[in-house]
Amino acid sequence: MKFELEESLRGAPDEKLLEDLRRSAKTLGRETITMAEYDEVGKAHSSTIQRRFGSWPKALKQAGLQQSRSKIGISDDELFENIKSLWINLGRQPRYVEVKVPNSIFSAGTYENRFGSWSKALGRFVEWVNSDSSEQSKVSIEEQSTVDATSQISVEKRRTRREISDRQRFRILVRDGFRCKSCGASPLIQLGVELHVDHILPWSKGGETTDDNLESKCKQCNLGKGNAFNV
Repeated sequence: MKFELEESLRGAPDEKLLEDLRRSAKTLGRETITMAEYDEVGKAHSSTIQRRFGSWPKALKQAGLQQSRSKIGISDDELFENIKSLWINLGRQPRYVEVKVPNSIFSAGTYENRFGSWSKALGRFVEWVNSDSSEQSKVSIEEQSTVDATSQISVEKRRTRREISDRQRFRILVRDGFRCKSCGASPLIQLGVELHVDHILPWSKGGETTDDNLESKCKQCNLGKGNAFNV
């Protein structure tokens, strides 16, 4: 087999890019193609196409292709939830080249178009993940009249809700390296490991839902911890 370099379309004329759009759509057996799909089979990058022709729909039109049915009006929350899922699946911060199907719903070009660059998108994502920490501290004080029968401790005022939000859970998993704090088990190295995020000092004993009172535990260790507090 003869060794060859892959063809690059950087700086290629418009018609060359449009030709590759048509070729890519044909490869998929369709009359259209989404940005994420093009990033998988195209020789350029969807962001290059967007910049050259002004938008993805305009590029499709000039290529003589049908408009793709990519979702219009994607919210920032949807984009950030996608980063969160990708981060969890990888067990680390996603790299630009990894933001593509099938692992990612949206392409890296989508984030560039919305936020200006992938690094800026990650910066906004971090702000989004941390935003609920301030919300937790602003929760109105809850009155609890019941007395814990085991400890005989009455918790009259709570600063936080009992429920752990998805964003807070993600923060704790990242902080703990996606590993159980008790046994070190991780879904990244062992199939079937299920990680939970739970209170260190149980809510029933007066523990608050704050980052410093939460930790990652595998299912087995988390159940064991619960029994230990009931001794």
